[in-house]
Amino acid sequence: MKVAASLIGFLLLGCGGPPEPAESPAAPPAEEPAPAEEAAPAPEAPPAEEAAPEPAPVPAAYSDVTEKLSEGALPASLYLKWEIESYGTIIAELYTKDAPKNVTNIANLAIEGFYDGLTFHRIVPGFVVQGGDPKGTGAGGTGYTVPAEIARKHEKGCLAMARKPDKVNPKKESSGCQFYFCLDDLTELDGNYTVIGKIVEGLEVMEALGAAETGKKEKPKKKIVMKKVTVLTR
Repeated sequence: MKVAASLIGFLLLGCGGPPEPAESPAAPPAEEPAPAEEAAPAPEAPPAEEAAPEPAPVPAAYSDVTEKLSEGALPASLYLKWEIESYGTIIAELYTKDAPKNVTNIANLAIEGFYDGLTFHRIVPGFVVQGGDPKGTGAGGTGYTVPAEIARKHEKGCLAMARKPDKVNPKKESSGCQFYFCLDDLTELDGNYTVIGKIVEGLEVMEALGAAETGKKEKPKKKIVMKKVTVLTR
């Protein structure tokens, strides 16, 4: 429990048928015809070939969002995409209904290019991969916080916002820019941090990040850079 508490502490900075006919008068019986020769049975028709299943619909292609967003007019589908040097690409779907304030904030930062060139500064195996600090130390930020929107659980692959401790942040307000990915289901964090999305592509990239070698203060020994972070819709 002390270890879990320590890890959590470091993070602190979603009828009828028709009637029968009436009986008709009897007609004289017709002469009975001679029986026809028995016809040979018709050959059985070959079974029809099974129709091939219809192909699954192709998901709509992503398109970039380049204009700044407003909380009251977010697209129905919104995503963040990270291109990470030497690792690959991660795409996370954002919870626009459960965390509109936090989603709007992080999306607009990405549109401005805020995250381009920043790093993942903290990795705890089996716990989190954290990044988005302009100082790269865990102590930097935007100079503002975002109201808490605590609705979703911390499932593996989710995206959530870091924050400062309860002692100085009793409202559990989110950091203006620092975020983390959950490397596992982390029920101990539920109810304490705002979850804003979940990875839909590149989960294996997140897992590779989680296995990076670290040194002091859980900082990766080799810098892990976000080459480009963009906002997408489809």
